[in-house]
Amino acid sequence: MTESDILARCEARGLRMTEQRRVVARALSQATDHPDAEELHRRAAEIDPNISMATVYRTVRLFEENGIIERHEFRDGRARYEDAERDHHDHLIDLRSGEVIEFVDAEIERLQKEVAKRLGYRLVDHRLELYAVKLEEPTTDAAADEPDK
Repeated sequence: MTESDILARCEARGLRMTEQRRVVARALSQATDHPDAEELHRRAAEIDPNISMATVYRTVRLFEENGIIERHEFRDGRARYEDAERDHHDHLIDLRSGEVIEFVDAEIERLQKEVAKRLGYRLVDHRLELYAVKLEEPTTDAAADEPDK
């Protein structure tokens, strides 16, 4: 996503783009992760130290309401944001580190459509979030090889 993409979508929706909204748009366009509002504020403040947290909150709400960005809540109590017009993908969230991993799996996509069809529906959209913890690294300890009793 580029800043001009966000700005073009904002203008196409008739949003008035103040300089501070442009700063938030720039911070969003540079994100390669799923930042929350506090992280967006930190990044926006690097561009314009005078930007307030309230401005960031108002701007992300405005962008969300107008379909510019998508809001995600990954069970960590924080709303996180990403471009609403990115290619479809699903998320795997590491519950220990909070890392959000984006992925696309053709078999999962096929199964979701199949389930909807079996239930008498045509799938038009979905959101899949997997919550996981990393598998433990294999140990060389002989006791670890014994089955649980």
